[in-house]
Amino acid sequence: MYYSNGNYEAFARPKKPEGMDSKNAYIIGTGLAALTAACYLVRDAQMPGSHIHVFEKDAVPGGACDGANIPGVGYVMRGGREMDNHFEVMWDMFRSIPSIETEGVSVLDEYYWLNKEDPNFSLCRSTKARGVDAGTNGKFNLSDKASMEIMKLFFTPNEELYGKKISDYFDDEVFNSNFWMYWRTMFAFENWHSALEMKLYIRRYIHHIGGLPDFSALRFTRYNQYESMILPMIKYLEGFGVQFHYNAKVENVDFKIGGGMGPVRQHTGTGQDTILKKQAESGVFVRNPYSSPTKKMATRIDLTEADGTARSIDLGENDLVFITNGGCVENSTIGSQTEAAAWAPEIKPGGGWDMWRRIAKQDPSFGHPDVFCGDPEHSKWMSATVTTLDMEIPPYIQKICKRDPFTGHVVTGGIVTVEDSNWLMSWTLNRQQQFREQPKDQLSIWVYGLFPDKPGNYVKKTMQECTGEEICEEWLYHMGVPTDKIKDLATNHANTVPVMMPYIDAFFMPRSAGDRPDVVPDGAVNFAFLGQFAETPRDTIFTTEYSMRTGMEAVYTLCDVDRGVPEVWGSVYDVRNLLNATVMLRDGKPITDMKLNPIEKTVLKQILKKLDSTDIPMLLKEYGVI
Repeated sequence: MYYSNGNYEAFARPKKPEGMDSKNAYIIGTGLAALTAACYLVRDAQMPGSHIHVFEKDAVPGGACDGANIPGVGYVMRGGREMDNHFEVMWDMFRSIPSIETEGVSVLDEYYWLNKEDPNFSLCRSTKARGVDAGTNGKFNLSDKASMEIMKLFFTPNEELYGKKISDYFDDEVFNSNFWMYWRTMFAFENWHSALEMKLYIRRYIHHIGGLPDFSALRFTRYNQYESMILPMIKYLEGFGVQFHYNAKVENVDFKIGGGMGPVRQHTGTGQDTILKKQAESGVFVRNPYSSPTKKMATRIDLTEADGTARSIDLGENDLVFITNGGCVENSTIGSQTEAAAWAPEIKPGGGWDMWRRIAKQDPSFGHPDVFCGDPEHSKWMSATVTTLDMEIPPYIQKICKRDPFTGHVVTGGIVTVEDSNWLMSWTLNRQQQFREQPKDQLSIWVYGLFPDKPGNYVKKTMQECTGEEICEEWLYHMGVPTDKIKDLATNHANTVPVMMPYIDAFFMPRSAGDRPDVVPDGAVNFAFLGQFAETPRDTIFTTEYSMRTGMEAVYTLCDVDRGVPEVWGSVYDVRNLLNATVMLRDGKPITDMKLNPIEKTVLKQILKKLDSTDIPMLLKEYGVI
């Protein structure tokens, strides 16, 4: 497997790898990573679909990319996905997935046309004082000291960030800024989360810093992600005869470790990848410190069928296993209008965490799941789906978002954060209706709180203790609804479904190299890890792209597909993006306006003078740096 860049390989079709007709694939999970692996097995590895078996412990596919109308409960979405124009693997895949709405076009086609015709941007990023625009005006409001703290983190070597928290590098200079409000609510970071992940996010999305305050950098699907992304992939795979097994819990995968050296695979290869090869050889991409070239082969899958029957599948070298280890929505619980969502973090057999624990015991290179799932109090938050039932609540929404929510076009353009909410509540309306079959006079609002264990401002209970109706009351309060109307509106004019997710931020817990297994561990014969808790260089977790990238890399590596995996977009290596982000973070002020002491000013002046005879000053002036 090697990385590529540009159109040459992007549009190429690989030849069918040798021996594919004699191989079988067993995929554990139906999240985005697992379905992507299945799609690449069909499309590029050209494995017969009937040879591919997908096991899902639940009754429906999709993992965290969900959206459903649950009988007796109502519409519910546990979360939403924000997409980027440089999700290279995602668009590589979706160009081949037919739309289930429009004949003759791909999912990428309809997505591209939609976001061209209806571009995303927010008209109100945050509120305070019960529905009043907070007036951030697109500003980050970072002091010089705060800017330097961010810059220091940006340039700190990854190794120094292992096990460290964001609060080890930022103080109130950053935490009290608009920047941090934008950042943590958009990406769901907490102060105690991984400083390494924070740095990786800044580097990965350096090209979008300017679009952070108003979400103009983002793109969204037309409907919820289950209907817009998962269903088309399922239909595509079923068309090739891929076998889906629902309510089938994989308890364990057994491995044989030893018996010589395993396959030797280059982590980097040819073409554009020459640069990445140099980086790998020089140690820029630190390999898993627990890796060894010892042969490692998956030999058996232990599972429980839908009817409760336990059985095992024996595996040979031609049986490829793709393992979704861990899971951000494991142990999720759903409440209702009249019931709170339960707190049930206990890990049980048949889930992603328990399976990973069993696997991890067999070899050190298979990761350390308890780094991520060992402290659910610090990886949890809650969401809720509010469905308005008539025209009573929508005017309050329109007053804040400044758009008619019934047009089918962009509404809030991303989350609206309630700055003075004790729960640190944010809410959003994507294009309505969010469900294809939803009545046209209803709206689906997604609400989430980063601090679910703090008492609300209006409902004097923690979000965790609240019924759906009570969460709706708190939301309506912050929307500026008169207090004498709140109870009636929440009870009779809306249906709200709360969701508790103990491990939703598990991937942000402070970690070190080797805590996540490589997508294909060194020495692996016939297996790969998939999803948010598998390790691939440079990309950032909690994104659709990360999941899909692991699926592509796994298939290309195990099947020896002779086509490049598109590298992570290299904006961090583009001086234009770096210069632009530097100025944007300072709200358009050049670095020459920074408050420097006399010695620092003299040094800066001397440096600029020495550069006068080069093109560099022209470049710095072009981007407003000086």
